[in-house]
Amino acid sequence: MENSIIELSYALDTFYFLVMGAFVMWMAAGFTMLESGLVRARNTVEILTKNIALYSISCIMFMIVGYNLMYPGGGSGVIPDLSFFLGTDNTTEAVLASGGDVYYSSMADHFFQVVFVATACSIISGAVAERMKLWPFLLFCVVMTSFIYPIQGYWKWGGGFLDEAGFSDFAGSGVVHLCGATAALAGVLILGSRKGKYVDGKVQAMPGANLPLATLGTFILWLGWFGFNGGSELIISNVAEANAVSMIFVNTNLAAAGGVMGALILSKVLFGKSDLTMALNGAIGGLVSITAEPLAPTPLLSMFIGLIGGIIVVYSIIMLDRMKLDDPVGAISAHGTAGIWGLLAVTFTTGSLGAQLYGIIVIMLWTFITSAIFWYIINKVYGLRVSEEEEDNGVDIAECGLDAYPEFTKSSMSGPSVYPPKQ
Repeated sequence: MENSIIELSYALDTFYFLVMGAFVMWMAAGFTMLESGLVRARNTVEILTKNIALYSISCIMFMIVGYNLMYPGGGSGVIPDLSFFLGTDNTTEAVLASGGDVYYSSMADHFFQVVFVATACSIISGAVAERMKLWPFLLFCVVMTSFIYPIQGYWKWGGGFLDEAGFSDFAGSGVVHLCGATAALAGVLILGSRKGKYVDGKVQAMPGANLPLATLGTFILWLGWFGFNGGSELIISNVAEANAVSMIFVNTNLAAAGGVMGALILSKVLFGKSDLTMALNGAIGGLVSITAEPLAPTPLLSMFIGLIGGIIVVYSIIMLDRMKLDDPVGAISAHGTAGIWGLLAVTFTTGSLGAQLYGIIVIMLWTFITSAIFWYIINKVYGLRVSEEEEDNGVDIAECGLDAYPEFTKSSMSGPSVYPPKQ
């Protein structure tokens, strides 16, 4: 009877892990829709191509080397052991002999983790949109998924020195979102802004082609985040863990709602208009903010954490534009700035401020320096940016030879200022 219970618990927890992983995989669709909705029509096909390609690259490279770097059999705490390809899964005998300590399939763990690294790459995709060549971007994704991301992931989730230092990051506000945003920032600095984005000291609007699609993408990300945070609990086969997962779902949902309202209210105050794009990024910012610790806070505190995250995202987008750091979809703000806030917000319930600051600095320095080096090398060898003529005509034709909306005229290059005076 005891063995049957262990086997049943193993099956239940593995099934739960796989379903949560599938939820997170569906976030790839969310990012694709969000990004394609927020770019201009003539740049849509490349965004779509980047997202399906980066997901595929993430799966392949994480299978070859990334997963083993992030979760090695050994390592110094700084440098993990190097090995390639996935091993065998748990045998029935090993599971039973563990007395329940081995409670899910190692292949389920790989599947769950690989959709996390794909999320980090999706963040980069939106930030460098509308002016970067396709294949240099995909080459960077190879480096990101096989080296940059798994090394810093090992430092926290693989038993490395950040974990030993007490750094807390439950589901990846830092390991996933801050890492992806920092890599994006390095790329944006080397790439430069879109042509016509900053004219005579003013930020020029470059409206997205399909806001209904962007909104749908945000809702899909919201749904996928339940897997992102809920799956990170790793187990559901007893009353305490079932209750914990339920609380994580509630807190995640409320943080997103708080982020929407924080961003929406602030945009109304600052611009005199209720800016949908700010609300969408506010939802993402709220979700990222709660990801570092979605279990410990009360529902009310979770809503507050998300609310502040949404407010921070709006101010961050404005600040980056003033610095002429062009991020077409607001990814650096929604995932990076909100990620920092989420890691600091952990101190409301658990963890120490010193350990959290330490983790933030380490992740940002590692990711920025390594990303900048590889972005620079790729730029020198292949070039990152399309020509001015190709940018004017849209990267869809230049890079993919297709138009996403061939029946319609191309969207205008620029419009009025993004931030009109308050009325």
